[in-house]
This record gives sequence, C-alpha cells and structure tokens, in this order.
Amino acid sequence: MALLRSVVLAGGGTGGHIYPLLAFADALRRTFPEVRITTLGSPKGMENDLIPPAGYDLRVIPAFQLPRTVNLDLIRTPDRMYRSAHAAGKVIDEVQANVVVGFGGYVSVPAYLAAWRREMPIVIHEVNVPPGVANRMGMKFTKNVAVGFPHQPKQAESLRDARVVGVPLRTAIARMDRAAVRPQALAQFGLRPDLPVLFVSGGSSGARTINLAVASAAKKLAHAGIQVLHVRGGRNEEFEVPSDLPVPYVVVPYLSDMQLGYAAADLMLCRGGAITVAETTAIGMPAIYVPYPHSNQEQKRNALPVVEAGGGLLVDNAELTSEWIERTVIPLARDGQRLRQMSAAAAAYGRPDGDEALLDFVCEAVAQR
Repeated sequence: MALLRSVVLAGGGTGGHIYPLLAFADALRRTFPEVRITTLGSPKGMENDLIPPAGYDLRVIPAFQLPRTVNLDLIRTPDRMYRSAHAAGKVIDEVQANVVVGFGGYVSVPAYLAAWRREMPIVIHEVNVPPGVANRMGMKFTKNVAVGFPHQPKQAESLRDARVVGVPLRTAIARMDRAAVRPQALAQFGLRPDLPVLFVSGGSSGARTINLAVASAAKKLAHAGIQVLHVRGGRNEEFEVPSDLPVPYVVVPYLSDMQLGYAAADLMLCRGGAITVAETTAIGMPAIYVPYPHSNQEQKRNALPVVEAGGGLLVDNAELTSEWIERTVIPLARDGQRLRQMSAAAAAYGRPDGDEALLDFVCEAVAQR
C-alpha cells in the first residue's frame, strides 16, 4: 500500500459530499496515523459546521457555481475560477500534498484544476447518475474515478470505467451490530421492545410529504401496534400528532446519532439519497424509499436496484398518503418474516467497507505515479 504523507480532500455544499469525505478521512487516519489531512471548503457551505468539529483542518477557498455545460473552456473564461484554483494550489503547496481526493461540490473544481497543473494524482468519488457538474469537470483531468453503487457504470457513459468501491460511511453505522445496540436505542427513545418500530426520516431538512402522510396515519399505525420514531427535520414546519395514542410516537427535530435510529427500527420510511441508500443497505435495513420528485430522478435510480434485489419498496412522492401507509406499511411492519427476508436482501446489495475500498484505490493511484 502506497504511503500517503499528505492528502487534500475536497468536497462541500451538501451532506452528500461532506459525510463520505469525513468517513474517508477517518479511514485515512486509522491506516496512516501520521498522515496530514487537509480539507478544502467554501465560505458558506455545510462543511464549516461539520468538518472542524470532526477534528480536521478546513481551509476555506473561493468557490463559484458552474454552468450546467461542462467543457474545458471553463478553465479559461472566468477570472474567478483562476483565483479559486490559485487559492487551492497555495494550500496544496503549503501542505505538500501528494494526492487530491474530491467528493463533489463546486469547491472540488479548483482543487482538481490546481492538482492537474501540478501533475498530481487526482481521485474522484461520485455517488450519483448523472455525475455532478463539478465531478464531470474533474473527470477531464483524471481517469481515477470511483463510484458508490454497481448501477452507476451501467447507466452513465462517463462512469463506464469507474471502479465500484461503495460509499464511505461512518464506522458507527457501517460496523454497527444492530441487535446488540437495539436495547440501548429503544431505551433512549422510550420505545417498547415488544412492538415493531417504523423509523421515519426525510433527511436533515425534512420532507413535507413524508411528515404529513405519516402524521396523518398516526392513529392507524398506533392501533395496529406499530411504534414510530419520526425525525421531523430541522427546517420543516411542525405537524400535529395525537397525544392519546396507545403506543409511542416519538418526534425529534434532528438525529445526529443516526445509528441509534437504525438500531431501534424494524422498517424505515425515507428519501432515496445516495447516503441514505448506502447506509440502509450496509446495515441491512428494510426500507420504503420515497424519492425526491423535483430533480433528475437520481434518488429513484439510487433506490431502484435495492428494490429489485428485494431489499425495499419504492413509492412515488405523490402516492404517499395516509391511506397508502395503512394499506402497505402497516402489513409490512407487522410481517417479521418478510422484514427478515428484505433485511438479508438489502445487506447482500450493500457494502460496509466503502471507506477502505476507496483508500485502496487512492493508494493505487499514488503508487502508479
């Protein structure tokens, strides 16, 4: 394995870029305790809230939104791109990096440009189809492209030669023994051990359709003996849940220890973001995926292979109603045998070693240079 002395990690803007970056940084630190890890971020991105508390050096550089059309003229046209790449290059030179690993987001482009000018190894990790604009730009400078899911090389020509490594995940999730953690998780949320638990989350910001549909079905769920652990989302409006339910319905605005939610749950109702799909399959969580409708359908593409493998169900956002929950979710949540079958199918599709597989790939890229 090539010795990594100093690594620059670039990615920001959304959790889909930052959480894999942090999980990979942890794997780097475990394998190479002396490695210098430097991250690049933008002035206003989520990375400012997530990376420094995790104990990693964050260097802020200018980052700008790119046009949707990717071509090499982008290097020459805007002066601000030159300034961003210059700032990234100064950081790369200062820390004497020997590889740049990018996870997407606009801040990745200056890092790719700066590394390319220095003829440094560049490794790109992508989780979506089609690839994000920043990573599509980066792919013009390197052939070292890794992806999170097996369907990506099949569905995107630009990813045809990419290596499937999985998605780097937090060890607290990827290496979790759900059965061992379950008693602690149930106790923390005040849930009963003798009844099934539906875990509901629309992501850190929440999902209005999911929130309202599940809250509207609260009485039906409760009288069917199904408990609910509901992550509302930090930016979503309040919703009413009856107070006289016969079984627990627990609402929290945000859950930083997602592993406890997974450990408590028998079934999950969620969006189809890449990180969510990677986490649910890595731990074998049966899930009902409700893809975000206002996009290029990447969430549906993320979830569909899991569903086809037998590890989950798929429902359109517009079809998720309290009636659908009564008709579909309640029978499923009470069917222990089917949930066990779905869990095994999800686990067979997922992989918990995305951090280590990506690290191997990065070491190969460095060794080849």
